[in-house]
Amino acid sequence: MATSWMAWAGGAPAPWHLAALHEAYALMDEGRFEDAEARARALVSARRSRTGRDRRPGTVWYAAYVAALAARAYGRQLPALLVEFEALIAEAERTYDLHHGLLPLARLNRAQVLIDEERPGEAEAEARDVLRALARRAHRADDRQTELSALVCLGHALCAQGRHEEPESIARAHLPRAAEDGVRPLRTLLVRSLSGLGRHEEALAQSLKAVPEPPPHAAGHLELHRATALHSLDRGDEARAEAERALASCERYLHPAHPRAVAIRALLSRITPP
Repeated sequence: MATSWMAWAGGAPAPWHLAALHEAYALMDEGRFEDAEARARALVSARRSRTGRDRRPGTVWYAAYVAALAARAYGRQLPALLVEFEALIAEAERTYDLHHGLLPLARLNRAQVLIDEERPGEAEAEARDVLRALARRAHRADDRQTELSALVCLGHALCAQGRHEEPESIARAHLPRAAEDGVRPLRTLLVRSLSGLGRHEEALAQSLKAVPEPPPHAAGHLELHRATALHSLDRGDEARAEAERALASCERYLHPAHPRAVAIRALLSRITPP
């Protein structure tokens, strides 16, 4: 407790502010992204003075990061979202303070927004730069999950450019040692890359292997690529049923304009009606 109060005195979020941010993360775990974003943005507003100067910059940065994270996960296409992540990154790069440890994650979220905006070359460069930065850190074991997120992000950026060999290699190299929460993202990347290489039977077989239940932000992702493999194999009825299940999962948690939901509806439009 003494440590947290000392950190608070030095500008870190106060314990009660951290509780509010933990509540926002819990809302995201439930798929309540709009509520999480509103909770975090309310904290940003509450910590600014009437002149607009931050009373407690650590709290404001963390809360703004959580708000942007929730907005991106929900998938409502906000023109300012990329600018918001860039501002957070710029501030974190200026200071080796309490939020500097989240800099790689903020950069990876920026990369994901770039993929959503159909700028995968820039996303690839960002993900590779994050991986290089992580490789220079002294305690690399502590960054294992962030490294995995960067590799998956890189893989999807490459797939979006029609470059599928490296994503397949990434997925196959890291699946055997992935923790439980890393298995599904890597499996999804593997399925997508195999389909991109025209190996649709193999992609379908991989998509049917057991994986943990997806968190709300990943709703419909693996199913989209399973449906894509089925469609490429001319198994239209199965592809349509799988795509409809994927869309239903997205509609439960995500905004209708989420890029994944848009991609699923586009796939359904290409499948011959029954």
